[in-house]
Amino acid sequence: MASNIANIAKIPELRKRIFFTLALLAVYRVGVFVTVPGVDRQVMKNILKSASGSFLGLLNMFSGGALEQLSIFALGIMPYISSSIILQLLTVVLPILDRLQKEGEQGRRKINQYTRYGTIVISLVQAFFIARWLEGNNRSFSQFGSVVLNPGLGFEMLTMITLTTGTAFIMWLGEQITERGIGNGISLIIFAGIVARFPDAMTQLFQKSSSQGDMTVFELFLVGGIVVGVIAAIIFFERGYRKIPVQYAKRVVGRKVYGGQSTHLPLKINVAGVIPPIFASSILLFPAQLAGFVQSSWMQRAADVLNPGDWRYNALYIGLIIFFCYFYTAVTFNPVDIADNMKKYGGFIPGIRPGKKTAEYIDRVLTRLTFGGALYISAVCVLPTFMQQKFKVPFYFGGTSLLIVVGVALDTVQQIESHLITRNYENVTGPKGPRIRGRINRTR
Repeated sequence: MASNIANIAKIPELRKRIFFTLALLAVYRVGVFVTVPGVDRQVMKNILKSASGSFLGLLNMFSGGALEQLSIFALGIMPYISSSIILQLLTVVLPILDRLQKEGEQGRRKINQYTRYGTIVISLVQAFFIARWLEGNNRSFSQFGSVVLNPGLGFEMLTMITLTTGTAFIMWLGEQITERGIGNGISLIIFAGIVARFPDAMTQLFQKSSSQGDMTVFELFLVGGIVVGVIAAIIFFERGYRKIPVQYAKRVVGRKVYGGQSTHLPLKINVAGVIPPIFASSILLFPAQLAGFVQSSWMQRAADVLNPGDWRYNALYIGLIIFFCYFYTAVTFNPVDIADNMKKYGGFIPGIRPGKKTAEYIDRVLTRLTFGGALYISAVCVLPTFMQQKFKVPFYFGGTSLLIVVGVALDTVQQIESHLITRNYENVTGPKGPRIRGRINRTR
């Protein structure tokens, strides 16, 4: 790892990509503190503090604290994720979208354009309900003061335009990081928002232990051990994969013999990565937002059901995680294509017929692996409930946030390593590893 970090400085293009990514993330973090006109963010901080652990706390976590700041980025990147979910679901249902997805780069650009349009529509709807909800807080939380200084139609229109523009800007930042940075732009934005909340969470945790006396020293070390154990489990499962042996038949071309080597097909335990918890959280946040913004008795009951910590919320959350694990794996990994490519190049799995039987075998193995991966993700993501109820730990140490942080960090390291390998620098794999020689530019 030390050798890889040292080699980053030797590659100008990779160095520029990393600096570009850090610069855009810095712009995002600065924008979090730009407040929507006509609101009092100090009052909002007090309201969110009183609603700690609810869906508002979850939304505030994913927005990187932008909600409590009443920032122009208060909606965060969730409308974009919701739009992506809708488009991916429609791709399975509508043949025209399925054809677009199979058209290559041009089709993907068209789908991305539809995703952007959907993001704007969802942002406008959510921004309207947020504006109405903020006005309602003047009555519901009058003990803290007035959140909105001048409520009315003008404030609602201004809030809708401001929040929608903020979400569109975050979406553009994520796409720029993906294209011109080190990749995973949307995930890195969520990562930056969660990591930015960790110092405050650490401060609150130590205050509970030292000054307030809510936690003993033993409980503090126990919580630290649980967090370290969860991180170790995430790394173990994210790096774990099943090797399916693949044998390539020998082919004689002229006087030379090709093929005949043995290799393996690696299948990850968690093919979907951090996408399922992000998708599941965004799905549950949207109806919870509506339930919180619309003041009615049946909406209030729905808000109680969709409150993190309630067993019904956890059951829905686990169900959605399992669904998106299978759904995203099916979208990104096609056993039929893998089997056809293996058959085309003379490859086969020992004991399995090439073609349809190979695809069925890979699909069967992948289904079992995905079920195990879904259970692992579900177990990690429901950890916040246990830690909050038993130790009153800040919400930021929850399994969902740790899973996203560790998963995105591992993906980012892999992106950097792939850039290093493609540039063919020496000593990429360490001083005792193989030496990869770089290209030599020759001028004629």
